[in-house]
Amino acid sequence: MQQIIKGIRRHTRELVRELNILDGKFQDTGFSYSECHVLFELNEHKLLNVIELSDLIQLDKSTVSRIVSKLTAQGYLKIAPHPEDKRQKCLSLTEEGLEAVTRNNCRSDDQVAAALRLLDDGEQEMALKGMQLYARALRHSRVQASYELRLIRKEDEVQVARLIRSVMTEYGAVGEGYSILDPEVDRMYEVYQAPGAAFFVIAKGDEILGCGGVAALAGGNPDTCELKKMYFYPAVRGLGFGKRLLSVCLQQATDLGYRYCYLETVNRMWQANLLYQRMGFRKIEGPMGCTGHNSCETFYVKELFAEV
Repeated sequence: MQQIIKGIRRHTRELVRELNILDGKFQDTGFSYSECHVLFELNEHKLLNVIELSDLIQLDKSTVSRIVSKLTAQGYLKIAPHPEDKRQKCLSLTEEGLEAVTRNNCRSDDQVAAALRLLDDGEQEMALKGMQLYARALRHSRVQASYELRLIRKEDEVQVARLIRSVMTEYGAVGEGYSILDPEVDRMYEVYQAPGAAFFVIAKGDEILGCGGVAALAGGNPDTCELKKMYFYPAVRGLGFGKRLLSVCLQQATDLGYRYCYLETVNRMWQANLLYQRMGFRKIEGPMGCTGHNSCETFYVKELFAEV
């Protein structure tokens, strides 16, 4: 991975220089890049307040306020009441602001088009896909930095039990044959202190928003563990936590000496199924071991590989 890191950093420096970002100005428009982003976002969203702008362009509120004050004084922005709440003051573009955005968009389009003309159709798609993937990974990494992935603690048990029951109920995985009725649900810390087991949580401050772990497969071979109770609240879905937590669980399973990791789920948890497949799990015809979860209809196993 180190070579990939060096390569991405080198090409990022090249992009910054080729886009003339170090100069601080967008081409010869006279606008800074941050000013252009404010104009672009207001053109896209029509009405925004300073806090919303701050969140969108990822600058602190005081910095955005200074940019807004400058652009307002220059006649590009105006203050307008929110249509649904007259007490709330929002920002919008003036006619001059709209003209400036149009000019800037044309310049940006021309710059991108000139570069794309040097690539064939396949390379253009590859460039777009690569930028999408890397931008998404950077965004997820930034968001994840405010969360903690750690081993479960005794004081987490109530929240973890609530999380498990909430998500399983959301997907209709309730009643006989589902792990929602497992006695361990209310004492996850205690149970996962056993040898050959580990359980993790995703936490933001004192709030538990995700969980998952591994333990020996009940009634299975000693070299096989089971991925256990990996669930997330909607607030943290789609942010890359599934892959991150699953990777930690698989590495823990490897470190504990397991050769295989087994899991069972339901088809309606389609996002989880996609994740398992992308992470190298192979679908099998029937259950392994004796978990007692006979209402599950989808089963996977993955061979684990220790680093040499």
